[in-house]
Amino acid sequence: MTTLQVSSLTAIAHQTRQAASKLAIVSTEAKNQAIEAIAQALESARSEILQANVADCEAAAAQGIPKPLYKRLQLDEHKLRDAIAGVRDVGKLADPVGKVQIHRELDTGLILKRITCPLGVLGIIFEARPEAAIQIVSLAIKSGNGVILKGGKEAVRSCEAIVKAIKQGLSQTAVNPNAVQLLTTREETLELLKLDKYVDLIIPRGSNSFVRFVQENTRIPVLGHADGICHLYIDKAADIAKAVTITVDAKAQYPAVCNAIETLLVHQSIAAEFLPKAAEALAERHVELRGDERTLAILPDIAAATEIDWETEYSDFILSIKIVDSLEDAIAHINEYGSRHTDAIISEDSPAVETFFGLVNSANIFHNCSTRFADGFRYGFGAEVGISTQQMPPRGPVGLEGLVTYKYQMTGDGHIVATYTGANAKSFTHQDLA
Repeated sequence: MTTLQVSSLTAIAHQTRQAASKLAIVSTEAKNQAIEAIAQALESARSEILQANVADCEAAAAQGIPKPLYKRLQLDEHKLRDAIAGVRDVGKLADPVGKVQIHRELDTGLILKRITCPLGVLGIIFEARPEAAIQIVSLAIKSGNGVILKGGKEAVRSCEAIVKAIKQGLSQTAVNPNAVQLLTTREETLELLKLDKYVDLIIPRGSNSFVRFVQENTRIPVLGHADGICHLYIDKAADIAKAVTITVDAKAQYPAVCNAIETLLVHQSIAAEFLPKAAEALAERHVELRGDERTLAILPDIAAATEIDWETEYSDFILSIKIVDSLEDAIAHINEYGSRHTDAIISEDSPAVETFFGLVNSANIFHNCSTRFADGFRYGFGAEVGISTQQMPPRGPVGLEGLVTYKYQMTGDGHIVATYTGANAKSFTHQDLA
């Protein structure tokens, strides 16, 4: 990257920081008006956005893009409609900024408050899925943050059309369009990771190797998940019909996403009854199965699973199967090979479910439902900027609450610390106020 390009990116980041500082104090009403303006602008630019996506898809297909990535890249009428609906859903959510978390009297006339505030500037780096730009911008505006977007090269036309519409929408509102920026080259990604002076949080969305690359090449805090190796455990007390239906949905409804299952664990006492029915249903959805030795004894026509399968995120119509002797064995396998993303148990036994919930260390833990529900929109967050599998919060789908921090504000009337120290120190009242 040339010195001129670096200088230009620094200028862009500086502009975003300035716009974000003003956005931080914009009223809830003005932010909601901006969000509605974004939705209307995207609707007006619908044909241009879809045409740009067709061009991206054609170019990607010509270059032999992997099938899961191509599936994420596609933006059809329905996906765009849902993304715009998500923008309006964010507008309906409560403003996360300016919430008083602590209101405490330290002493008469000395009042402490802890109040939520925006993080500042978000750097979002994502592969393929162009509608992610729409979700992210709406959440950033609502939470008072500026955002620098960097989409994958395969989605550059789509992202340019989307961000152009968003900026046009914002130009008629109280929110400065400079609060939203788009980068388009790999060189800019590398430089973005160095801009710790201007960017407060990096959120990468993409493959395991991609996320790890980001984590290893920046001093900026990173929020994200590297793998989406999700499990579904069929307990000995499972309802077979329920288990088959959920298995098919969790794998085949949309296998290219991070909350689809990659490994199916089955209790040995129910395997002979469950597996043939599940295999038949999965075959109808063209899912390739790979099984351990005991699974092959029941399903002899499928491929053998290897150690590598247990640690692979296929993001495709492939599912590995392992028969386990107990609930404890299933939990041990999940905690060994899982990515702490989303894991589920199918069971009618409450104590087994409680044990699973207590011992599986994942951001999302489900009972008798598909792992595909692990999503900010489905959780009622309006949208999400990503899913975090880290131990520290925010964890799981990250919506508005994950994009704010807080500051302590104190008001006194000539109070000094000397009054509260020494032999005749005055005591604090430390009384929480309404």
